[in-house]
Amino acid sequence: MDLLGTLGILVRVVETGSFSAVARERKLSIAAVARQVSQLEDRFGVRLFHRTTRKLSLTDDGQILLGLARPVLDGVEGIEAALGQQSTLPVGLVRVGVTVTTSRFLSLRLPSLLIDHPRLKVELVVGDRLSDLIEDRLDFAMRIGEISDASLVVRRSGTAMRVAVAAPSYIKRHGEPSSPVELANHICIVHDIGPDSDVWTFVTQKGPEGFRVSGGFLANDARAVHLAARTGYGIAYLGSLEVFDDLRSGTLVRVLSDFPGPGIQINLVYPSRRHLAPRTRLVMDFIWEQVRQIRAELEAVPDQSAPGQHREHRADAQSLFLPESL
Repeated sequence: MDLLGTLGILVRVVETGSFSAVARERKLSIAAVARQVSQLEDRFGVRLFHRTTRKLSLTDDGQILLGLARPVLDGVEGIEAALGQQSTLPVGLVRVGVTVTTSRFLSLRLPSLLIDHPRLKVELVVGDRLSDLIEDRLDFAMRIGEISDASLVVRRSGTAMRVAVAAPSYIKRHGEPSSPVELANHICIVHDIGPDSDVWTFVTQKGPEGFRVSGGFLANDARAVHLAARTGYGIAYLGSLEVFDDLRSGTLVRVLSDFPGPGIQINLVYPSRRHLAPRTRLVMDFIWEQVRQIRAELEAVPDQSAPGQHREHRADAQSLFLPESL
């Protein structure tokens, strides 16, 4: 027996005052409605109605069951309304796992999405540790590099680069290296994430090559390296997503732009294609759109260097970020 459905019929019989009215409403026979009421009586072992040829009235047990049934049905109706709305509208919380590097990029852009969708909430779970999406209750995550977990759905967002950057004040005081070899004569800010953190890789005519750097400031947090570079202390080697806004504003400038860093695949990963909530899809699509806009903006920047002169500092689309079709 469909208990909720049968309780609904009981409530409507009381509200309409007859089996025939409910039968018409539900497109059932009168006998089918009466049978469902009888099933309720058999289930609970009580009589629910006093029946005469003229009148239908609830027994005391019927009154008790009616009082208990109404809040249950109202609660189910509320659940259906809430989940039904969330299945068609961007409503509710989306938890996104992001790296330290990408958290700043998203933090500067997500507010515009939330203004347009006031019932949407986004929580960034920041950390460079590869988190378990299920255990950490993440709707999706941004991950760098190849994804080996076959249980995850992977949506490729593009290929980013690490780039060498410095503040204009540093370039004014110390000049600009013309090749990675010259980094040995410059102050470099090292992102200390393990062995050989002080070896920066650039693509040269020989292919990828490592160049050892040094400086007085090291940090195991990319944000600290980023802020130190903005002070004008030295040259940093950071992800293109993290420094894009600084390059656009001129707070930082690109150095060694003729020597790109190796490409790094950026992916959006999530546990399953089934029942992907509209709010989750909206946030994922928003992130991809931000990447697409960055590429378009970078490609629109003209190279203003005169013939024979050093190219002006600018963000280079082909080496900063190369989004792929999704």
